[in-house]
Amino acid sequence: MDRSRSKPPHRPSQGPPTLRTIAGLTGLGVTTVSRALKDGPELSHETKARVRAVADQIGYRPHRAGVRLKTGRTFVISFVLNQADDMSDYARRLIMGISDALRGTQYHLQVLPQNIDQDPIDPVRYIVDTAAADGLILTHSEPQDLRVKMLLERDFPFITFGRTELATPHPYIDTDNFDFAYRAAQALLARGRKRIVIVLPPKQFTYSGHQQAGYRRAVFEAGLEPRMAEGVDLYSPAFTLRAYANRLAREAGAPDGIICGSEMQALGMMLGFQDAGFVIGRDVDIANKKTSNILDLVQMPTLQYFEDLIRAGHDCAEYLLKRIEGREPVSTLQRLDLTSFSEGSTQS
Repeated sequence: MDRSRSKPPHRPSQGPPTLRTIAGLTGLGVTTVSRALKDGPELSHETKARVRAVADQIGYRPHRAGVRLKTGRTFVISFVLNQADDMSDYARRLIMGISDALRGTQYHLQVLPQNIDQDPIDPVRYIVDTAAADGLILTHSEPQDLRVKMLLERDFPFITFGRTELATPHPYIDTDNFDFAYRAAQALLARGRKRIVIVLPPKQFTYSGHQQAGYRRAVFEAGLEPRMAEGVDLYSPAFTLRAYANRLAREAGAPDGIICGSEMQALGMMLGFQDAGFVIGRDVDIANKKTSNILDLVQMPTLQYFEDLIRAGHDCAEYLLKRIEGREPVSTLQRLDLTSFSEGSTQS
């Protein structure tokens, strides 16, 4: 075994490492080193791997101000984080996926919070006007999303996790929420449930309409009347939904089935029914989206539809990088994913 390979290369200690430092340690030219770190296609995989290994070992970091002056790029991807989102683990899992996709590239991730009382277009306008990033990842899409309209008009690279209804096509990855709600209602109907209530996302978001349409299709096909939760939505705190479910359970014609696209909110509903003496799986069935393992802490039977947010975040970043490079037409940077169904106890 060549133990010398596991040791960091020796280099002069004065000052931070530069391209010239890497060139001296690898025996390559400065231009070759620069191209290798930029993943130049004309270089072999072995050369690029050797240069990156040395760069990592000596702690080389590009001077971003200099890179920006030379290339006009920031090598930053911005993810606009909506802080109104109360769904457990949602943003964290998207960020995990995005970060994984950017690993090994020149890009790094910037998370830009959108304050609860802030106009959603403000952080997007800031990024575009200041050229603070090379591309944007957005969530919480609306049918006529003003953020997307502006980005299209300014020809600024972006991708949405979620769809719009704009005529101009743009990159997106989305979960098929029509399919989720339709299959969830069908599964409850197959269990003999006839008083099914759905807790919808806030109506301004595109996926709220998709879920409502899928749910309505299923109950109409069964000859039943739709029942939407009133006064609450998918972004209501879990404690609010607990109180709401408790009230529902005490009314005449209490629901015997619930569709809820968030785990924490579904947990609130379960606890509210239990407070009223209902047994989950006997008196009422719950169909929910599963995005994390939070419900594995409880042992109540639910109908779960898994949405892989880590994969979605990863692929959003990959699609965006392709868009930035102009390597793919928009039609190839659009994807609609299905949730995967599992039935039974939430216990692992």
